[in-house]
Amino acid sequence: MKQTFTVAGIALLIFALPAVLPAQDAGTVDEESLKAAYKGRPYSPYAGGAVPTRVFWGDTHLHTSFSMDAGAFGARLDPNDAYRFARGEEVESSTAGRVRLARPLDFLVVADHSDNMGWFPDIFAAAPHLLADPTGREWYDKIQAGEGMEVAMAVIDSFSRGEFPEAMMYWPDGKPYKEAWAKTIEAAERYNEPGRFTAFIGYEWTSQVPPGQNLHRVVVYRDDADKASQTVPATTYSPQGSTDPEYLWKLLQAYEDKTGGDVLAIAHNGNLSNGLMFPMINPVTDKPLTQEYAKTRAKWEPLYEATQIKGDGEAHPFLSPNDEFADFGTWDKGNLNLSESKTDDMLVYEYARSGLQLGLQLEEKLGTNPFKFGMIGSTDSHTALATADDDNFFGKHAGSEPSAERWEHPFAKFGDLEILGWETLASGYIAVWAPENTRTALFDAMERKETYATTGPRMLVRFFGGWDFEEADAVTRVPAAVGYQKGVPMGGDLRNAPAGASPTFLVAALKDPLGGNLDRIQIIKGWVDSDNRHERIYDVAVSDGRTIGSDGRCKTPVGSTVDVANANWTNSIGDTEIITVWKDPDFDPDQRAFYYVRVLEIPTPRWTAYDAKYFGIEMGDEVPMTIQQRAYTSPIWYTP
Repeated sequence: MKQTFTVAGIALLIFALPAVLPAQDAGTVDEESLKAAYKGRPYSPYAGGAVPTRVFWGDTHLHTSFSMDAGAFGARLDPNDAYRFARGEEVESSTAGRVRLARPLDFLVVADHSDNMGWFPDIFAAAPHLLADPTGREWYDKIQAGEGMEVAMAVIDSFSRGEFPEAMMYWPDGKPYKEAWAKTIEAAERYNEPGRFTAFIGYEWTSQVPPGQNLHRVVVYRDDADKASQTVPATTYSPQGSTDPEYLWKLLQAYEDKTGGDVLAIAHNGNLSNGLMFPMINPVTDKPLTQEYAKTRAKWEPLYEATQIKGDGEAHPFLSPNDEFADFGTWDKGNLNLSESKTDDMLVYEYARSGLQLGLQLEEKLGTNPFKFGMIGSTDSHTALATADDDNFFGKHAGSEPSAERWEHPFAKFGDLEILGWETLASGYIAVWAPENTRTALFDAMERKETYATTGPRMLVRFFGGWDFEEADAVTRVPAAVGYQKGVPMGGDLRNAPAGASPTFLVAALKDPLGGNLDRIQIIKGWVDSDNRHERIYDVAVSDGRTIGSDGRCKTPVGSTVDVANANWTNSIGDTEIITVWKDPDFDPDQRAFYYVRVLEIPTPRWTAYDAKYFGIEMGDEVPMTIQQRAYTSPIWYTP
C-alpha cells in the first residue's frame, strides 16, 4: 500500500524516532515489549537520542591543487578553499568566477591523490628544490609565460610513463611530501566544527594497474590530527608503494596497530577498471581469491562509490536488459586513460549490482562476502568545488569549468576512443543517517553502511527490512521508530527466516525541496543459484495514481514537463513523498539474496541544458538535455 502525506508530515514520519526504543534484531519485538519501552518515555520523541535521527549530506571524494592531475589542469584552490566552499562560503573558482553552493554540505573529505601530493602548489610557488632541476625550471618558466596547459600535459605524460624526473618526485619519506600531508591535516582540523560541519582527514590511494585499469580507493580517518599525523598516506609509485589493494589494507592495519585509530577505504566506481573492481582473481597477482582476501576486503571497504562525475556505476544495460533505467550516465568505452577498449565480458566485474551478485557467489565458496558494500555517491571533482547540482556544475577539472565550449571538449582521448565533456555527470553526493554531525558519528554510520547515494538531489530515503512489517506501518507517524523496532535499516542483515515467512520492507522517500517530484520507488533484488546470477526489479510505489501490474512493474512512464529552451520544469507531475510496505512475493528461504532501493525523480533539466541557455549555444542531437535523477540505498542482505 502506498501512502502520501504533506511535506511537513513526511518530515515527521522520517525523523520522529523515540530514542528510548533501542534497535532490535528483526522480528523480536512484540506488543508487550513496545508497551514497556514506551512506559516512562519523555514527551519529546527526540530526547536522549542514540539512534540515527538525521540525514547528513557530504562528498567523500574531492581533489584540490594538492593533487598532481588537478594542479596540472589548472586547479588553484587548496584544501582550505574546499572546506570553506563546502561549508557554504563563496569562493573564486580557478577559471570561471565566483561560485557558491545553493545549500551547504554537512561534511567533506578532501581526498587528494597520495602520489606526489603537494607538488603543483610548490612549482607555482617557485620552490627552490624544484627549480634546481632543469626540467622543473623549464616547466616553471613556461607557467610564468602563460603556457600552463602545455606544462600540464607534459607533467601528466611524464608521470604516467614513469619518466618523471627523480629529483622532483615527492616520496612519502621526504620533507616536501610530509609538509603537504601536514597542511592537509591542518586544513581539516581548522574547519572541523563538531555539530555544525565535519571536515574529515583523508586521501586517495591511486592504484592504476597497467595499462590503465582504475582501482582507486579513498581512505577516510575517524581520527583527529594527533593520530593521523603519525603516519603518511599509502602510495602506489614510490619505492615503497604498490598498486595491489592488499598492500593498502596492510598499511591501514599497520596504522591502526600503531595509533589505536580507525580508518576505512571506499572503492572508486569501477566502470573504468576494465573488469578488475570486483574480481574473481586478485587483479595484481593473478592468484585466485582466498578467504583471507575476502575477510580483509570486507573489513576495510564497507562502501562503494556507485555514482560520480566519471559515469554512473549502479547498473549497465548489457547486464540488465530488462531494466529500462539502467542506461544512465554510462561510461563503457574503455579504461581510465582509454588505452584499452571495453569488452562486454568485463562489465560484470565493474558495476554495483553485478558486484553484489558476485559477492554472494564468493560467499558460498569462501565463507565471507568480499563485496558486501553500502552505496554512496561523491563527485571526484578536481576543482576543489563539491558541486553536484546540475544548475551549478563546475565540471570535473579546471579545464572543464563553465564555458561555451566545455560540452564539446574531449575529457579523455586515446586513438579512436574519445569521451567528450557533455558525457560527464553532475554527480553525486553521499547521504548518511547518523545521530549527530561529528567525525565519530558519521564514520560509524559509514562503517555500518547506513548510507545511500544520490546523483545530486538531496531527497530523503528510509529503508528497513524485517519479517512482519504490515500495511499499517505505512500510516504511522513515526515509520523509523517501527522500522528500527521490527527490522534492520539499510546496510543491515536478515537471518533465520521464520517458517513460512517472506521478508517485508518499509520504505519512505521525500523529494528534495529544490528538486523534482518523485516518479517511483523500486526495490531491486539480486540472488544466485548454481553460480548463475539473477535480478528482479519491483516497482513498489509509483506516483500520480498509476498502476503496478501483476509482474511488479509499472509500464506507464511518468511523463516530462521539462522546458529545455529555458532550462526549467514544473512539478505538476509526480509525488512529493511516498511511503509503502512491500513483501517479497518470490522468496526462497534457502537462497542468499540482497535488496536495495532505487528512487527516481521526474525528468528535470541536465547541466547541458543550463549551459545551452546561459551561453546561448546549440549542442548536437546526441547531447542529452534532460535527466532522471535518482538515489540508491545500501542493500539489506538475507543470509540463510
